[in-house]
Amino acid sequence: MKIALMDSGIGLLAATAAVRRLRPDADLVLSFDPEGMPWGPRTPEDVTARALDVAEAAAQHAPDALIVGCNTATVNSLPALRARLEPGIPVVGTVPAIKPAAALGAPVAIWATPATTGSAYQRGLIRDFAGGVSVAEVPCWGLAEAVEHADEAAIDAAITAAVALTPDDVTTLVLGCTHYELLAERIRAALQRPGRPPIVLHASADAVAAQALRRIGAAPAPDAPATGGLTVLLNGREGVLPDAALAYAEGRALPMATVAS
Repeated sequence: MKIALMDSGIGLLAATAAVRRLRPDADLVLSFDPEGMPWGPRTPEDVTARALDVAEAAAQHAPDALIVGCNTATVNSLPALRARLEPGIPVVGTVPAIKPAAALGAPVAIWATPATTGSAYQRGLIRDFAGGVSVAEVPCWGLAEAVEHADEAAIDAAITAAVALTPDDVTTLVLGCTHYELLAERIRAALQRPGRPPIVLHASADAVAAQALRRIGAAPAPDAPATGGLTVLLNGREGVLPDAALAYAEGRALPMATVAS
């Protein structure tokens, strides 16, 4: 089994780790766009063009499925990616977990990139799945970029700014960018208010990994031998993981990862 994942940068590590947990025997192909990262500030047309290039590079390695490990690319490019690659390669997008978050009935905040915040796509998900629930859309300026470079000071500043924009009554948080999933517990701790109920986080990586297996008719096998290989593509060229990947548990968990020095 071979599963490919794509993103502009290391946000795909969350879904990568989830696939590893479900199928440690699966070969993984990680396709990055370091020359075009980040995708968030780009126009929808530019994001789609770059996403198609990154996806085509992954497709050259004949994966059984491709996970779009990026909310921005999913919002802007999923139809184009599916038109290009399916039915030969099933394409699984990453959608903010608004539906299960809203099902709790408590006030919800969605932390996302400025490009995704307020987008027609995200507003549609809120309309379809969060009727009757208070939803605050919170733009997280610079957080994805700070995560990408493992810039601790910038991460702290971006989280602090996002917390300040989050209503005090929020007890349920949707992480609407895959980069943020690498900081899940750090974000939870920053958002927790004294005397308030524990913050409930909703992320997408586990659901995306499970959906990829369903699309190819494969069952989870977490006890399978950890024999899966790893191929890293940087704008289509084989390379190594960015060194920032080791700043996160999901990057360190890749048993065959080679990291740039």
